[in-house]
Amino acid sequence: MTGEVIFDPLVPLLLLWAAAALAALMVGFALWRGLAGWWLRGLAAVAILAALANPSLQTEERTPLSDIVVLVVDESASQRLADRPDQTARAVERVRAEVAALDNTELRIVRFGDGAGDEGTMLMTALSEALAEVPRSRLAGAILLTDGQLHDLDRAPSLPAPLHALLTGQEDDWDRRLLVENAPAFAILGEEVTLTLKIEDQGAVPETMGGTTSVAVSVDGGEPQSYRVPIGEDLDVPVVLDHAGRNVIQFSVAEQPGELTDRNNAAVVQINGVRDRLRVLLVSGEPHPGERTWRNLLKSDSSVDLVHFTILRPPDKHDGVPVSELSLIAFPTRELFLDKIDEFDLIIFDRYKRRGILPAVYFDNVRNYVEKGGALLIAAGPDFAGAESIYRSPLADILPAEPSARVIEQGYRPEITDLGQRHPVTEGLKAEAGGAWGRWFRLIDLVPKRGEVVMSGIDDRPLLVLDRVGEGRVALLGSDHAWLWTRGFEGGGPQLELLRRLAHWMMKEPELEEEALSATAEGQVMTVTRRSLSEEPRSVEIARPDGGTDRLELTETAPGRFTATYQGPEMGLYRLTDGTLDTVIALGPAAPREFEETIASGARLDAPVAATRGGILPLHAGMPDLRTVREGRRAHGRGWLGITPRGAYLTSDVTVMPLAPAWAFLLLAALLSVGAWLREGRR
Repeated sequence: MTGEVIFDPLVPLLLLWAAAALAALMVGFALWRGLAGWWLRGLAAVAILAALANPSLQTEERTPLSDIVVLVVDESASQRLADRPDQTARAVERVRAEVAALDNTELRIVRFGDGAGDEGTMLMTALSEALAEVPRSRLAGAILLTDGQLHDLDRAPSLPAPLHALLTGQEDDWDRRLLVENAPAFAILGEEVTLTLKIEDQGAVPETMGGTTSVAVSVDGGEPQSYRVPIGEDLDVPVVLDHAGRNVIQFSVAEQPGELTDRNNAAVVQINGVRDRLRVLLVSGEPHPGERTWRNLLKSDSSVDLVHFTILRPPDKHDGVPVSELSLIAFPTRELFLDKIDEFDLIIFDRYKRRGILPAVYFDNVRNYVEKGGALLIAAGPDFAGAESIYRSPLADILPAEPSARVIEQGYRPEITDLGQRHPVTEGLKAEAGGAWGRWFRLIDLVPKRGEVVMSGIDDRPLLVLDRVGEGRVALLGSDHAWLWTRGFEGGGPQLELLRRLAHWMMKEPELEEEALSATAEGQVMTVTRRSLSEEPRSVEIARPDGGTDRLELTETAPGRFTATYQGPEMGLYRLTDGTLDTVIALGPAAPREFEETIASGARLDAPVAATRGGILPLHAGMPDLRTVREGRRAHGRGWLGITPRGAYLTSDVTVMPLAPAWAFLLLAALLSVGAWLREGRR
């Protein structure tokens, strides 16, 4: 119970102050006149003013409230390294015991883990949320149990009590990490791009660990190559991409004895390989309606460099025109087919037949070009079935079908075969075109030798045959009437899209591989896609960053396409395999933000802790005691941390009682006035 005197004036406060001034003036006048009872007159005035002020005695019944100490426990990924979990558990128990030994003090423990995504350690956010549930008048102190590596220092709250930090970790902790400081998102195929790496050691690094170390580099999960690199220096690594699409490049250094973790010993760079330009050589035979169509299709794409070679006048034509007037310059056939053939990405023969212009050695060179990784597309016309067919050349060794010497002149609608429904070149092609296609009126009868028939014509005869030859690819189109689609005959058809897919398939674009395993990521969710011409059930094995594995069953969601989604339990590099194909994908960075800096340090906490006169103490030096200190005093010392008792209470009852009745003040004032009169009268 406590008591205090309060005032509730019976008149406005301004009037009360005016009365007090008037009373002081009158008492001063009495003193100036030399009246002997001036002091009695002053006491009488005080009694009247006290009556007007209405003094009362207020008593309160108070229930003391306990002081609160908040302990924020960091359980992020970096706090699970080495012996930090044990240190944390022991520290929590010690703090619990120390707080229990203090009078009228309770402990509230708040635990938090990794932030969402790759936010890192949100220590100050957790502290702010904990303080939001604690009345500021009861907060005696806050203790952070952490390694000091936080990523939200700008959210530090203001505290009316000391803030302390207990740091986990050991004095001799050290760690090595690999950084990629410069990596482009895109790169031109065949052109060199430079990545900047740095290997950095942190903490109490042993003397034997300096100098150089070995870095393993692997592309798309392939066999790694090892290189010796210096430690602590920027290193420029030249990289040349060899295929289009996503290229996953992983750099890693071996784990060293004694280092805290190997989770930051790897870095993953995903670079999208793009072609600068597609270089195409188009060789046309005698002029026909489809020749202009091929040229227009290729010239309409600004990313295509086209060289068009057309036979306008065969050697056996005798029309008496002087040779000097036939051409301004000789066409560089030798340069195109011998010297610079490897500079082309795609060679197209459009209704071309042997006429003695291109000798057999040129065709033999085209065959070698394909076997070494080139691409060849043949749009066959009636000449392909004749004696002068280019099939009767060294190209026969690489063509997937041979002509039966029969040319069928009959209307038909091209169809996609069952295999073509699963092949990425023709998958969904008819649905995209909106249904039926226009008719063609010529089909070269082909006898397949190998490869995949993805389109058919009359009586299911092969129309489009695809094949892989050595390192290259070949496509054979058994008709020269594709131009009817471009003209829109009977609704036309997807000639442009078909040509685009053919070109990209022959350029080995990953999205058009018929046998491919790929994965895409959105946050921590991975979508796995397996493309296959086979209908067998598919599954993949996923190797997690922590070394564990999971088996994921795939479901056929479209012809030739098997997919499934997988929730990655943590960030890092995942390896996928179905026993035949392999791929890798990174969910978030290979080394999450939690592992960028793993050495315990209180440097980032200096400012918020010093603002409350708190302290930062390492646990490896011993667990400090808890003491109570007065508000405003330094709250830490050697081996101890201080908290400030708040003395908070809850008022349960309030009683207000007048000090004296009003008549008592009036009687006292009257007696003092009479006393003044008597004293002055006797004089």
